[in-house]
Amino acid sequence: MKEKTNDTRLHILNVGYQLMVSNGFNNVGLSQLLKEADVPKGSFYHYFKSKEQFGEALIQHYFEDYITKIESILVHSEDSHFQRIMSYFSLWTKTENGTCNAHKCLVVKLSAEVSDLSDPMRQALLKGADKVTNAIKQCIIGGIEDGSIKLENSQEAAQNLYSMWLGASLLSKLSQSSHSLESALNLTERILKESH
Repeated sequence: MKEKTNDTRLHILNVGYQLMVSNGFNNVGLSQLLKEADVPKGSFYHYFKSKEQFGEALIQHYFEDYITKIESILVHSEDSHFQRIMSYFSLWTKTENGTCNAHKCLVVKLSAEVSDLSDPMRQALLKGADKVTNAIKQCIIGGIEDGSIKLENSQEAAQNLYSMWLGASLLSKLSQSSHSLESALNLTERILKESH
């Protein structure tokens, strides 16, 4: 019975992700979510006390899945640490990629929308972003150690790179062009190779 329970909760989260990443949090009503997920209202409230708690759980689930996916690139690859980071950020420029794609990034979609409206959701976004930044930082540290990255401050570099890519993702959405993402990729390479 517990597996069925987890399956239903996961199904609601997965359907919610598709709706939220396309339409935003405030533009998706509970009735639309229930209809798309094909679950009764009682099932939703069995797993989530409110739409806000659902949003918080959705963000947490998104980051758990996202970290697992990016670890295959940043941690478990045979490439140099420099190449791992470049591969990770290269995926942001790929429109059809579901791993790191700028147009499918819940952080890009929800940060500005919910940060002033829901502190629990803002905190979940911040904690998740910190985990991503830490994964990038650990890869930079590995690159410094293997000589493929020329940086001194891995924490600052990781924060700056992630911030730059979030900003480039927003600009990409505004301009409907990949130019800002391509520029960010070129700058990422220069930052990792030319500092020192």
